[in-house]
Amino acid sequence: MTSPIEQKLLDLGVVLPEPNAPRGTYVPNVRTGNLVFISGQVSYDAEGKPIVGKLGDGMSVEAGQAAAQRCAIGILAQVKAAVGDLEKVVRVVKLTGFVNCTADFTDQPKVVNGCSDFLVAVLGDKGRHARSAVGVAGLPSGAAVEVEAIVEVA
Repeated sequence: MTSPIEQKLLDLGVVLPEPNAPRGTYVPNVRTGNLVFISGQVSYDAEGKPIVGKLGDGMSVEAGQAAAQRCAIGILAQVKAAVGDLEKVVRVVKLTGFVNCTADFTDQPKVVNGCSDFLVAVLGDKGRHARSAVGVAGLPSGAAVEVEAIVEVA
């Protein structure tokens, strides 16, 4: 039987991928008490290839939002791996979004909205969160966006 959250994902045409393995000396998620800390999820497309680009230098805000949405999908995959069931999500507490951009680009919050909006669409009010959106000069593999998360679980 499909859980309501997984059914919502299917309705949106999204199948959660296998979570990405760490590419360094860290773990993809850490649970302590009722909090799960999700390591930064880089924007990967449905085939597992990085979505690369630099906002303010040929990549549109809309393309950045799509990349940020893929980060949200990675976050949900990591949460499921950590706790086994997305129905255990109590609340997304905090997101920190990193946007690969030029020095004069100032729409980082609009880009990271792609992640935030998707989490609210899937989780409802449990997806509402505190957030930071930061511009950076580069990200792993030239990715356009990376987002880390703190999620409260039951």
